[in-house]
Amino acid sequence: MLKKITVLPDKIPPSPEYPFSVPAIASLRELSFKSRVCFFTGENGSGKSTLLEALAAHYGFGREGGNRNFVFSTTDSNRSIDPLVRALRLTFDIRTGAGFFLRAESFFNAASYVDQVGAEFGYGGRSLHERSHGESFLTLLENKFTGNGLFLLDEPEAALSPQRQLSCLALIHHVLRERKGAQFIISTHSPILLAFPEAQILSFDDGQIREIDYKETGPYQIVRTFLSDPDRILRELFREEGNLFDGEIPEKE
Repeated sequence: MLKKITVLPDKIPPSPEYPFSVPAIASLRELSFKSRVCFFTGENGSGKSTLLEALAAHYGFGREGGNRNFVFSTTDSNRSIDPLVRALRLTFDIRTGAGFFLRAESFFNAASYVDQVGAEFGYGGRSLHERSHGESFLTLLENKFTGNGLFLLDEPEAALSPQRQLSCLALIHHVLRERKGAQFIISTHSPILLAFPEAQILSFDDGQIREIDYKETGPYQIVRTFLSDPDRILRELFREEGNLFDGEIPEKE
């Protein structure tokens, strides 16, 4: 299990270059993991995916997803996190190198690499591109997120319906029950995924990383408020946006 992340002070750049220009990343010095399931949550741009990608790169996973055998790269933009990668120290019980990194943003590129090297047999027996986006995600989870190791997922809900998100929770539960050396760290906005029992939840909002309870998370609070009275929420939202149509559709000129 990954026990702790430490940011080495002497490796932090003197000027606040990216990603140390992100407040939550700039404030990070040490982070301890207390559960085999940990969620990173926070608004877009808060730094949760940035830290997850840096963990993956430090561990040796492919920059665009995959395991340690994924050595391709389609862009140099993912090198922007290198200052953070160099500054990290990861403390493990045992570091095996096993596991997988699912990065929703570049999943298409990772799936293409699987086809390129002819490794479809390890991903359900046929190309991931021959399935729908959601089906290919779930196939990857079912085939690569099943053993011992460090499993990193960046916004997996991007391609999963609410029902499939529940299937994802069931899969994680099964793996943790069967494999004592499996650990999941997941960046997400999903109130469904965040509900996993006894998971550690780390918020990246307000310029710092802090542990919070499930019902404190933004996704839970927003969805709960919306579902309690969607008509009222929409009326207030549209009124704040200037009430574009004043309740009527404008006539054609």
